[in-house]
Amino acid sequence: MTTSPFAPAEAVASSERVRFRELPAQGAIGPERPRSGPLSILMCRPEFFGVEYEINPWMHVENRVDNPRARAQWQSLYDTYLGLGQAVELLAPVKGLPDMVFTANAGVVWDDHVVLTRFHHHQRQGEEPYFQRFFQSRHMKVILLDDELSMEGAGDFLFVGNLLFAGYGFRTDEEAHRVVAQMLGVDVVSLHLIDDRFYHLDTCFSPLDDHTVLVNPRAFTPESLERIRAHVPRVIEVPEEVAAGFACNATTIGNTIISSTGMEPMVPQLREFGFDVICLEMNEFMKAGGGVRCLTLPLDIGRAMNQVESAS
Repeated sequence: MTTSPFAPAEAVASSERVRFRELPAQGAIGPERPRSGPLSILMCRPEFFGVEYEINPWMHVENRVDNPRARAQWQSLYDTYLGLGQAVELLAPVKGLPDMVFTANAGVVWDDHVVLTRFHHHQRQGEEPYFQRFFQSRHMKVILLDDELSMEGAGDFLFVGNLLFAGYGFRTDEEAHRVVAQMLGVDVVSLHLIDDRFYHLDTCFSPLDDHTVLVNPRAFTPESLERIRAHVPRVIEVPEEVAAGFACNATTIGNTIISSTGMEPMVPQLREFGFDVICLEMNEFMKAGGGVRCLTLPLDIGRAMNQVESAS
């Protein structure tokens, strides 16, 4: 099945084989969380983080992680979120799952639904049941994809407003785009990634607000770059050498962008557009191909927008 550049949620024909199932609610797991207040973020402490295998060009097992330094860098990000008034929920780390610290890959969240990740590489597939149990404990509606599909959560699926942008080429199957969009009831724009250093969409594409994104143009096919420009009013290009410092692997809280120190060359330009920028040391996590955004999964994506629509 091919995916169009812009696929509406209802585009998956009813005659096609179902590629997902929604799990029943797990009401006995714990008290339901209130759906109000500050943005809630999922993180996982790097107690067992390390480069123990090689599944992207950044990972080299001989390049050992400085664990005290990694913990300090993670804590700096955690403290930054708290300082910005965000609520951070913690997933317990698991020995033998060193990449579980990268919670962005847990799933695609929209309002109270989450499509659970299906990792491409077997080394990370052991993380899936832990993420699933967390989402169920939060009373979210968990959707499981076919085992045949690879889909790596918010690493490859990012919202700009209510429009979903999805990457494929290395970790996520293109077919998964329309399946995820259908289940979440949103529209999707498919983007083809072509540089394996930028193996996830969140390494080369960062939404800053509902009409602004950071983009490393060299990470996409020309056709995909045109799709971004067609749907986003303001596209800020990030030079390839800056993007290689994980500048695009960023989160935005209000008008404050949090990224790695690789973002520093972009700070003057971003300030001109009205953004404040916090640059943090992330070099220990870059050894595994991750940065600020990889360590972060916002849990309330779509919630505020849907509440406004319900009230109107």
